[in-house]
Amino acid sequence: MPNNLAFIGLGIMGLPMAGHLLAAGHHVAVNTRTKLKAETLLAKGAAWADSPAAAAKNADVVFVCVTDTPDVHAVLLGKAGLLESARPGLIVVDHSTISPSVTREMAQELSAKGAILLDAPISGGDVGARNATLSIMVGGDEDAFKKVRPLLQIMGKTITHCGPSGAGQLTKLVNQILVSVTNLAVSEALVFARNNGLNAEKTIAALSGGAAGSWQLANLGPRMLKGDFAPGFTIDLQQKDLRLVLEAAAKAKTPLPALALVHQLFTSAQAAGKGREGTQALFSVVEKMGR
Repeated sequence: MPNNLAFIGLGIMGLPMAGHLLAAGHHVAVNTRTKLKAETLLAKGAAWADSPAAAAKNADVVFVCVTDTPDVHAVLLGKAGLLESARPGLIVVDHSTISPSVTREMAQELSAKGAILLDAPISGGDVGARNATLSIMVGGDEDAFKKVRPLLQIMGKTITHCGPSGAGQLTKLVNQILVSVTNLAVSEALVFARNNGLNAEKTIAALSGGAAGSWQLANLGPRMLKGDFAPGFTIDLQQKDLRLVLEAAAKAKTPLPALALVHQLFTSAQAAGKGREGTQALFSVVEKMGR
C-alpha cells in the first residue's frame, strides 16, 4: 500500500531521492525554496506544497535534505515549519548533515508533539543519489527506524541504525574525516607520481586493487588527472561538514591534526575561487604547492 510522503529540499541529492520514492508508487508532496527545481517531479505526479507545514499535513513520513543546521531548523521549527503540522505518529527523517547537538534539541521539540525525528545523513554523492546506492546512517528511535527502513532502502544500499538521536550525524562526521583525509592522500600521491615521471593513470590502475585502493582513488583520481573538477560534492559543502567535525572534536577534546590540515587546504581552494568546484579540486591546490 502506498505511503503518503513528503520531501523537502530538492537539490543535487534530494531531487533524485524524492524521484525514487515517487517511482516506487508512493504519494509524494514536495517543497523546496525554488519551485522550478520541482518541475520534473511535479510532471511525474508529485504534489506541490507551499511550505514545510503544508507538505507534512497529510504525510506519514517527511524527508528533509537541505544544506546546513540553520536550514533544517527553519524547516522544522521556523514559520510554517513542520512543527505546525507535527502530531503523534509523524516520522521526520533528516538527510542533511548538521550539528549533532542541535539535532537532539530539535528531536525534543518534535517529541513534545508526539512526532519523531530521525537523523539520517547520507554518503555516496550525487552518483549514489541517482543510482539509489547511498549509505544512510540513522540515529533516533529504533522502532521508528524499522518503520521507515523499507523507504530508505528505495534510496540507499547500506542502511544502518547507529544509535540514539545524534548518532547518525556523528557517524556521518566520522565518514567526513575518512573521505577528506583520504582525498588529501590521493591528491598528494598523484602529484608525487606525476612529478617523478610516472604515468599517473597507470599508477591508479596498478594500485586501486591493492591495500592502497580507495573509493577516492578509483573515482576521484582519474578526474583529478583530467582537471575535471565538476562537483559531485562541492568544497563549500565539505568545509561546512569539516566545521561541524572540528566543533564536535573540540567538545570531545579530540585532536584531529590531519583533518585540520585538510580544512586549511580547502580554505586555500575557496580563497582561489574554487568553493563551488568538486572536492577533487583539492588536487589543484596540492599540485600548485609542488611547482
